[in-house]
Amino acid sequence: MHNIPMPDHAIDVDTASFEQQVLEASKTVPVVVDFWAPWCAPCKVLKPILEKLAAEYEGRFRLAKVNSDDNQALAAAFGVRSIPDVMAFRDGKPLSHFLGALPESQVRAFIDGVLPKPSALEQARAAALRAAGDFEAAIAALRSALALDPSNDPARLDLAELLVEHASADEAEALLAAVRPNVDWDARVDALRAAVSFARMRASGTTEATLAAKLTANPADHGARFALAELHAGAHRYREALDALIEIVRRDKDWNDGAARKQVINIFNLVESDDALVSEYRKKFASALY
Repeated sequence: MHNIPMPDHAIDVDTASFEQQVLEASKTVPVVVDFWAPWCAPCKVLKPILEKLAAEYEGRFRLAKVNSDDNQALAAAFGVRSIPDVMAFRDGKPLSHFLGALPESQVRAFIDGVLPKPSALEQARAAALRAAGDFEAAIAALRSALALDPSNDPARLDLAELLVEHASADEAEALLAAVRPNVDWDARVDALRAAVSFARMRASGTTEATLAAKLTANPADHGARFALAELHAGAHRYREALDALIEIVRRDKDWNDGAARKQVINIFNLVESDDALVSEYRKKFASALY
């Protein structure tokens, strides 16, 4: 049974369908493209191996077969000069390739090398659970991802983000301390550290009325205004938080070693998906700075 390819796992693709069936599809699951031709003897040796593995892996990758004679422009676009030429695509881009009819063990190793790692699959499952509102299950999936691969810092950041919102700010802070410096996510680490501070302010028992009274008594009390901003941010009232922080910047750009400026940037990174809010307040922030 497993040596018979399932239609969803092994398909014929041409120039017209390549973008949808390979490039777009590879954003969901890796796609292995076999450029072949009817006259090619090595292609006839390799094809059943690829089809067998496509069925055996049961959807963990898709096999797309391209007749290079019938789709010469497509083959040329990907630099195919000798066949069989097998290319792996992931996230819409070619990842790696091999030439010739390799033995099954080497083809299997090639495919294993382009499949997402188990930790990454758990991280993706966590993202789907989070989108569905099942935060406890998402947290469990991210813990599983880190158990599978303790070096998966993006999963560690995802877990810290969920914990600071739905469980433990202390654990989130400990996770952030374990993240290795990396330019790809340093800004996110800073933003999540700010979120930990916001959560602690929210849990501290400090009231908005108390801080507002301090500001009424002394409008130059930037410490009270900063705390009020953190209280607002902890309640996801980011507009009010940004108003308070930008007021500090307007009055004293360098107060507390630029703490207000840094916190504005952190909030921008926390709410980056809210384009309208970020755009509006970037303009206000720039005005306060200059």
